[in-house]
Amino acid sequence: MIDILRSIVLGIIQGLTEFLPVSSSGHLELAKFILGDEAVGEESLFMTVILHFATALSTIVIFRKFIWDIILSAFSKSGKYSRNFIVQIIISMIPAAFVGVFMDDLIEQMFNKNILLVCSMLIITGLLLYVADRAKNTNKKVGPVESIIIGVSQAIAILPGISRSGATISTSVLLGIDREEAARFSFLMVVPLIFGKIAKDLLDDSFSMSAINAVEVGSGFIAAFITGLIACTWMIALVKKSQLKYFSYYCFAVALIGFIYIAFT
Repeated sequence: MIDILRSIVLGIIQGLTEFLPVSSSGHLELAKFILGDEAVGEESLFMTVILHFATALSTIVIFRKFIWDIILSAFSKSGKYSRNFIVQIIISMIPAAFVGVFMDDLIEQMFNKNILLVCSMLIITGLLLYVADRAKNTNKKVGPVESIIIGVSQAIAILPGISRSGATISTSVLLGIDREEAARFSFLMVVPLIFGKIAKDLLDDSFSMSAINAVEVGSGFIAAFITGLIACTWMIALVKKSQLKYFSYYCFAVALIGFIYIAFT
């Protein structure tokens, strides 16, 4: 029962922090450390991937109408925006896909309750959010150059403590992208990568399925999916209102608490 409750807590944390720009992976590693989760390396990364899969599904639910319209209009003569959007999503995936394929072992080592790394990266996330909050809003759309730059930000955000949504939205805003467009692009660009990661691990038999507790994983998955639906809707509204600086303060506070916790444990 304790393990199930721990999985639910981790799921709620993932669901909230995947969309809020405060680093879901960083919070998961902090939570595992504080909750005494002994899973490290492969097991820890597996739970992280499953919880990310849950929030990827919640993203699809939230943007289902937009996704459907994009797919349908992409095949019409007037679907230039839709075709461009799909191309930009594909381009943005390249840096993170490269890192995921060729640096998988290094990434796994980072998910070993490396709290000092997490707290340090949270400081960087906070600084990025603070700077982006001061950027002026425009009506600019995502282009090929912007896509690759945002994609590099997403690849860097594989580091636990660097917020993926924070890095990609902040980068988009600093490039002059419309804030609503930035949020939508940020949330959708990760979905193919999550599905690709799941498929790769299953095909490679990267995880020992016999060691996986289906109830624990399922509990965390459901918790992440439900809270993801709420957080995604909330974050879209917050980005449009230019309220990123408050999340930067939060990242600084969590990092400070983490440093103090390390010092006294």
